[in-house]
Amino acid sequence: MNENVRIITDSGCDISPEAEKEWEKYLVIMPFAVTVNGETFLDRIDILPDEFYRILKENDEIPKHSQITQIQFEDKYRELYSEGVREIIVDVINSHGSQTFSQAKIAADNLSEELSDLKIHVVDGRNYTLCYGYPVVEACKKLSEGADVESVVSYLEDWASHTEAFIIGFELRHMKKSGRISAAASFLGELMGLKPLIVLYDEVTEVLKKVRGEKAIIDAAVETISSRMIPKTPYSVITTTCPQREKELIDKMTKKVGYPPAMVEKCGVVVSCNAGPEFIGVIIRGQERG
Repeated sequence: MNENVRIITDSGCDISPEAEKEWEKYLVIMPFAVTVNGETFLDRIDILPDEFYRILKENDEIPKHSQITQIQFEDKYRELYSEGVREIIVDVINSHGSQTFSQAKIAADNLSEELSDLKIHVVDGRNYTLCYGYPVVEACKKLSEGADVESVVSYLEDWASHTEAFIIGFELRHMKKSGRISAAASFLGELMGLKPLIVLYDEVTEVLKKVRGEKAIIDAAVETISSRMIPKTPYSVITTTCPQREKELIDKMTKKVGYPPAMVEKCGVVVSCNAGPEFIGVIIRGQERG
């Protein structure tokens, strides 16, 4: 057992409250703040996904979330140190989409002399949602089984270098406003009933396919996503407000690859800010990136 080790992640990980509770001995989730209509909420504390989806549907404004600051990380590091923690693994949201990773590193550097016997390992999740949420839960399991910290850090870095996140979009108005797909592509999609399949990793946000009709985009997504997966590796599904389409996607992915998703979780505030309240996300382990 690794009694004096903790893993810190951020609320963009979309780890369920149940899993957070199960692994609370090792896991610390720091919340992002989100602002909409002039009001600021702490993710997972002041606002939960279903309420946030309602706000997104009822308002034209694109909410904004802020990074977790250096000061917040320093305070958390000191708090954990005071509790007897002597080694911390930090695995946070894509550094290309947020300064949270750099803030975590700066905080670790600032405390290197003050807390000289505290080791802090900072990992760039290099993607969003369960791309780092899933391996963080697995890392907690590894720590509980006695794995050493270096091997757990290597495991998290390896996952970060392989993950791809796919978004199947059903409502384009929000994506258009957030800039996730171009205004021209959004307009064409609305005019012709086209639905996009978008892939995200590192600095990449690319529309892979635009297909007319919801059933057709799910079929196209299953074919494309399964072809990019490393065979027999776990995948995860992110849900929002599309239960029938989500079930169809999960059933078809399960049939295609021969096994169900390792995790199915509701999308939280961070990704919904940009992707809106009506999409399905699929997270896979793809080919290694440098």
